[in-house]
Amino acid sequence: MARTMALAIFFLFSLALSREAARPRARDLGIKPGVLLPGKLNAVTDVPGVRVGHATLIQGDRVRTGVTAVLPHEGNLFQEKVPAAVYVGNGFGKLMGFTQVEELGSIETPILLTSTLNVPRVADALIEYVLQQPGNEEVQSVNPIVGECNDSFLNDARSRPIGPREVLRAIQSARSGPVEEGSVGAGTGTQAFGWKGGIGTSSRVLPGVRGGYAVGVLVQSNFGGILKIDGAPVGQELGKYYLSDLAYESQASGDGSCMMVVATDAPLSPGQLKRLAKRAMLGLAATGSPSTHGSGDYVVAFSVHPGVRIRPGNDRERNIIVLRDEELSPLFEAAKEATEEAIYNSLLKATTVRGRDGHISEAIPIDRVVEICRKYNVLK
Repeated sequence: MARTMALAIFFLFSLALSREAARPRARDLGIKPGVLLPGKLNAVTDVPGVRVGHATLIQGDRVRTGVTAVLPHEGNLFQEKVPAAVYVGNGFGKLMGFTQVEELGSIETPILLTSTLNVPRVADALIEYVLQQPGNEEVQSVNPIVGECNDSFLNDARSRPIGPREVLRAIQSARSGPVEEGSVGAGTGTQAFGWKGGIGTSSRVLPGVRGGYAVGVLVQSNFGGILKIDGAPVGQELGKYYLSDLAYESQASGDGSCMMVVATDAPLSPGQLKRLAKRAMLGLAATGSPSTHGSGDYVVAFSVHPGVRIRPGNDRERNIIVLRDEELSPLFEAAKEATEEAIYNSLLKATTVRGRDGHISEAIPIDRVVEICRKYNVLK
């Protein structure tokens, strides 16, 4: 009898896990914000050469955190830097390496995302990784790019459990192809709009007459607001939204953070990438975030186009060809749309997580989302 009961419990647990694993992306439900088409994978990895990896750390009933790595290309980033820019929507956060990117307009390491108090640990491991790469034997200075969200509702943040092993796992597991989303990597312990948040991604590809360039976005969602899905007032319909009488316990202030990484294969200068990065904030706003006082909303944008990369050499001058500014507007639309959809994917793919002190962050109910979106004629 006991064996039968144990098998029944195991079956139900396995069934629950399989259901959670099968959670849909926005387009699976008919949610298709914007007018541009996504790339084949509808992910940041639709931008050629971009790779993503995760390390998820779950220990006991208190640790729920991790690392997510975005690698702009397959080579040695220190020796073949990419032009980049950072835009700060609201600066209540920690983005290590920001000032050098602002000054020089380039990135020389993988971009890593993690939890707030783990930023120094992750940065230290990232520096060691770069120093050990073949070709970097004479390197004396490294500017690590590490962003964060505060996952302390679900995670024992003060234990600072992330170390070199997790950082290397995230970097070494980075692949092109489909990107795992939801409660993984740096999104393991994060929340958004009072529901479980996490990692999400999306992409857009311009029509051939507009250059055919790809724009991909990856987000780490951990913020509050009044959730809208392609205009449908989902947060209000669900009765869980910022400034409501029944404000959700875990983020009643609406505070939090959103890290956004924008990649493109369009040949852009750092100044143009800064302008592109700003448009990701429009995608964030479209989902219902007001970027509250305590929100750390950062965008890191880079171009992988071979013609704008920064390589070592003895030439006094460097010649590059970039798009005319008049050609940027379609890319701006792409960044806005991809950011919006990436945030939806981070919510829809996230699974319910129980963590520190018994805190629970529930996955947003898919059936209710579909019902509300159908009511407001969002589904396409």
